[in-house]
Amino acid sequence: MPTTLFPPSVHVSQHPCLQAKLSQLRSKDTNARDTKALVHEIALILGCEALATGLRTESSGTTVPSPPVPTPIHHLGLFREPTTLQPVEYYNNLPYHATRPTDDADDHLAILVDPIIATGGTAVAAIQTLREWGVSRILLLAVLGSESGVRRAAAEWEAGVQVWVGGVDGGLDARGMIRPGVGDVGDRLFLTRGK
Repeated sequence: MPTTLFPPSVHVSQHPCLQAKLSQLRSKDTNARDTKALVHEIALILGCEALATGLRTESSGTTVPSPPVPTPIHHLGLFREPTTLQPVEYYNNLPYHATRPTDDADDHLAILVDPIIATGGTAVAAIQTLREWGVSRILLLAVLGSESGVRRAAAEWEAGVQVWVGGVDGGLDARGMIRPGVGDVGDRLFLTRGK
């Protein structure tokens, strides 16, 4: 899908290796082990693309730029309730208040990883939570998204969110699954289909 259809804050990867891996992930014959490896490899390529443009580097007196000071890692867990398709938060270990040691925007950057952006509901809920917590910018990375879900996530906070996706598919079915999509990635990763 052409990236010109999206606002400038949405980036659809054109990396040929990522696209080849996404094609393999779409195969119904890909087993759980290979699904996990492909999701990891796609996320790694996408993360490199996003961070290459989403972070600033500082010279530390050597010829190699150094990344920003490492920041704490927190977990915000959400899932989509299958009947209502509404997001449900099951885990949140964000400290009570975000710390603001400096005025540098990179100190307030959140990297949000959502394997699939289907309806966009869980991504929007996570963006709202992180924004209320005090982050200044969000890089949202997803292996695959639906056109409407990606648009919804990007529109939630236009000035603060950059969306990076490995690929975009056109629509959703009645169950909120991307079509053609990759199936239920959670079921494919953890063999929970039918449980």
